[in-house]
Amino acid sequence: MLHLVFQSPIELAILQRVKPDDVVVFLENSVLRILKQGALQPVLLPLIQTNRLCVMSDDIVVRGISVDELVLGIDVIDFDELVALTIQNAVIQSWT
Repeated sequence: MLHLVFQSPIELAILQRVKPDDVVVFLENSVLRILKQGALQPVLLPLIQTNRLCVMSDDIVVRGISVDELVLGIDVIDFDELVALTIQNAVIQSWT
């Protein structure tokens, strides 16, 4: 399953619904919540072990966030990679 997270702040219930091998993409203002110094780091680190977590490159650039500010292990992807993920995952859940 592909989870598209737009919500900010991100409710913990959303991250608790992510099953192993699901892919999560953080978009728009949700990228503000996936920083190394953020409160969600303890929740995100275990997810990175079983899931692919991604962030759109355009969304971090627009918000002035550098890659090294993100929780270690989050992949930075572009629009083409997002399209590929939507093709690879038959089920897509948007969280707004």
